[in-house]
Amino acid sequence: MKGKHITFIGLNYAPEDTAIGLYSTQMVEALLDAGAIVNVVTAFPYYPQWKIAQDYQDQPNYLQEELNGAQLYRYKQYVPETPTFLKRILHILSFTKGSFFNLRKIKKTDLVISIIPFTSSAWLAGYHARTRQAKSWIHIQDFEFDAALQSGLSSGGKKAIFKFLFSLEKGILHKADVISTISHNMIAKLETKTTTPNYYLPNWIDESQVNPATAVQHAYLKSDKFKLLYSGNVGDKQDWEFFSAFAKALPPQHYDIIIVGAGAKYQQLKDATNQENIHFYDPVPFEELSDLLCSADAHFLFQKTEVLDTVMPSKLLGMMASQKPSLVLGNQNSEVKQVMELANAGHYLITPEVEQAVHILEKWRTDPAFCSHIGKQSRDYVIDKFARKPILENWIEQLQLLIEE
Repeated sequence: MKGKHITFIGLNYAPEDTAIGLYSTQMVEALLDAGAIVNVVTAFPYYPQWKIAQDYQDQPNYLQEELNGAQLYRYKQYVPETPTFLKRILHILSFTKGSFFNLRKIKKTDLVISIIPFTSSAWLAGYHARTRQAKSWIHIQDFEFDAALQSGLSSGGKKAIFKFLFSLEKGILHKADVISTISHNMIAKLETKTTTPNYYLPNWIDESQVNPATAVQHAYLKSDKFKLLYSGNVGDKQDWEFFSAFAKALPPQHYDIIIVGAGAKYQQLKDATNQENIHFYDPVPFEELSDLLCSADAHFLFQKTEVLDTVMPSKLLGMMASQKPSLVLGNQNSEVKQVMELANAGHYLITPEVEQAVHILEKWRTDPAFCSHIGKQSRDYVIDKFARKPILENWIEQLQLLIEE
């Protein structure tokens, strides 16, 4: 990769240090370490708060900056405070328009890498690759149109819109040279959409960045009770109705429930919650994440069971690496279920049964040795199967082969 010019297009990037922003940044770092010259076309940081970061609010709409060896071209995209269907479309169109003009500033590239979501990033990548006679690699973190359908955003008179969007998606995917995605279920879904060659590129975990051996007790989790933690996006995919019923059924004298995050449903959930043992906090800086995750006694992640989440949630990897058990609710065909069962990482519920969930938590609370055993198996598995270094090294090798074709 030494000396190769790479254009990287993605909505989320550093200083965003959660979810897609974190992975995109680490992908670029791997490219730079391999000797590539990288230009990043991205947005102003806004996630997960859905608000332009304070340090960027007074910057001009088009901003060029250098970050750790990469040249960044940012556009100040429209960010809705309450992301409805229509406002999400405006959000996408805003980023696409600004990024189109930023791409015109990049005159040389050997390879274009784009991140979905947004699918429009891949459309921009196809355009840029054609005009610069370069290869195109698409990496899919989530099928955004399928996710919108499953979350109910296609209700009303939007069926025709989605038919058009899926047709557009198909055309964009067909024009790439290689498409990677993060789970085997997503590979299977991808193969129903296109015949373009694919590559399994899972999300990863850095064992030194979530490490119980070096973690200290976080200020949010200093209670003497059994501490149950959710850290991440508070959005449409999670089953917050089940959470509320579950939280009310847990004996409050024994449990503290801590929710650390932001997202479309965060304020609504906070306003609707009236329970003294549930505590809400804003996201912590990345350097505090290990302390936060490792300070919990157990983690929970409640996905809507009707949503076949083909995504392997990145937060699950951190939960497992913290060496603590996880209680997860989700679709019975989810890849998360397979991973949790192979790892013996806790318990995976396929139906939202409050009594069963409470029984599991009581078992963990009253049997610390059993709880510790689950946690150790969970960490061992995730470090073995999802370690950052080998995953990214293998990916770089595939990129090199593509460029040399």
